[in-house]
Amino acid sequence: MKVNEIRDLNAGELVEKLASLKQELFNLRFQHATGQLENPMRIKEVKKSIARVKTVQRELENQDVCLAKN
Repeated sequence: MKVNEIRDLNAGELVEKLASLKQELFNLRFQHATGQLENPMRIKEVKKSIARVKTVQRELENQDVCLAKN
């Protein structure tokens, strides 16, 4: 998932997206452990997507704090 797509989401959608990505990562790890994973690079992609979502969430939190100070 691209950063621009993530930035278009609101706070509630970001939480939902993060939950779905974590669930997908769990499933991928489970498949990897049982030897059923077809594309091991998908784990890396999902981890990066989780990091991107968390980064955007943190940016939004920082914007709110800055606005509250002013």
